[in-house]
Amino acid sequence: MIAPKIMVVEDDEPLCVLLRYNLEAEGYQVEVITRGDEAEIRLQESVPDLLVLDWMVPAVSGIELCRRLRMRAETERLPIIMLTARGEEGDRVRGLSTGADDYLVKPFSTPEFIARVRALLRRAKPEVLSTVLKVGDIVLDRESHRVYRRKNEIRLGPTEFRLLEFMMQHPGRVFTRAQLLDNVWGETIYIDERTVDVHVGRLRKAVNQGRLPDVIRTIRGAGYAIREA
Repeated sequence: MIAPKIMVVEDDEPLCVLLRYNLEAEGYQVEVITRGDEAEIRLQESVPDLLVLDWMVPAVSGIELCRRLRMRAETERLPIIMLTARGEEGDRVRGLSTGADDYLVKPFSTPEFIARVRALLRRAKPEVLSTVLKVGDIVLDRESHRVYRRKNEIRLGPTEFRLLEFMMQHPGRVFTRAQLLDNVWGETIYIDERTVDVHVGRLRKAVNQGRLPDVIRTIRGAGYAIREA
């Protein structure tokens, strides 16, 4: 099962260490960024499943970054938890009005923070926590590691399984080869982008079984997507 990705934008180093440790202990993939401008650039490259955003970070403030993200189609529905030392009612209203889904005032308890992360993911992105994914006539069971199309089991290698799993979490969305490498193979592994084409080809051959309608779209110059229906 591909662990949900969480980006933490926070410039307090001890708090970053604490949040990373506890989120990773829950099984999440965590990326920490300390500046608002760097986070904005990174979010244009890869969108996580949830964003933890400090109000006061250098360069671009969290509140301004939140406003900008809500104006972009790719991030307008990105779940955002805002962290801040500003606990006045007016500040909370401003944070939520700008687009934050939840608002946590420092200092806060770690169990409450984890509970809010889990609740927001369950509400906003249930597909990243579900054990069974279904897109069109394809069913992927994360627990048994099995895939079915029209009730017929499909045999996939581990890489093709992860590739299909990731794409089924975002039906209809087009991913570049670089984005697929980042999310399926991982940022720390160097693999040529043409390798993606090879594995997509294997996946397409397996799920289409030579005669069924093609469920994987190839967008010339852009990347790949799985059809929503």
